[in-house]
Amino acid sequence: MQYGVTIFPTDYSMPMAELGPAVEERGFESLWVAEHSHIPVCRTSPWPGGGDLPKMYYGTLDPFVALTAAAVRTTTLKLGTGICLVVQRDPIHTAKQVASLDLVSGGRLLFGVGGGWNFEEMGNHGTESDHRFGLLRERIEAMKAIWSASKAEYHGKYVDFDPIHMWPKPKQTPHPPIHVGGAFPGGARRALRYGDGWIPIAGRDDFEQQLAGFAALAAEEGRDPKSIEISTYGVVAKDKIVERYTSAGIDRVVFGLPPADADKLLPYLDELVALIERVGG
Repeated sequence: MQYGVTIFPTDYSMPMAELGPAVEERGFESLWVAEHSHIPVCRTSPWPGGGDLPKMYYGTLDPFVALTAAAVRTTTLKLGTGICLVVQRDPIHTAKQVASLDLVSGGRLLFGVGGGWNFEEMGNHGTESDHRFGLLRERIEAMKAIWSASKAEYHGKYVDFDPIHMWPKPKQTPHPPIHVGGAFPGGARRALRYGDGWIPIAGRDDFEQQLAGFAALAAEEGRDPKSIEISTYGVVAKDKIVERYTSAGIDRVVFGLPPADADKLLPYLDELVALIERVGG
């Protein structure tokens, strides 16, 4: 079992260049950051968390800039996008950013991806919500080609380009592990089809039943379920909740951090360390 934390990096939260070392010093395996390019003023898409959309969604730093700040101040901490909204990004530019961060960090990037939920935000990027998952798959496949080939090309329904050169390649070969976010069963199936990991959101579903379903989906897709890391995301810091996920045999628990300053975050990180020690982590 690995333990990580995730945060919305904002201009009013603890700077990433300070948070990264604090997380690493306390023995956490990974630090993940969210992404939203913007939030449209006129929005009808409901927030999956329910209620009003929190302020942090409106003011999140670019994930690659935020993680680079953490990367240069750490040596072993893994750095995750949780999640990168690939359906709102040019795949060639994103492939460059992923490769650059993986190289700068010495091969510590975990590339979390997903289709998102905010249809109006997608629309501002020219993405139609009803084909976002097909677009997600093609952009991931196109980036894999860019990372692995000296002359990369891709020809799909949504992504189409003739041979290109792009260096540097990522430090990790053939590329950083791709962790696909999304609810069961769709998110799990997408992870099995083109990912190395699955990121379900903690507390929203019956997770134990989903694990059995995940194994069945893996068999349908011809994948060994053990070849896919499962990272439960946004876990609440309570002993019984962490024990539940530990007993389920998942690979990684990722605790949610508030977008707060050091005075609040450092004591909370210490509380998380104590919790992990209590549950036998």
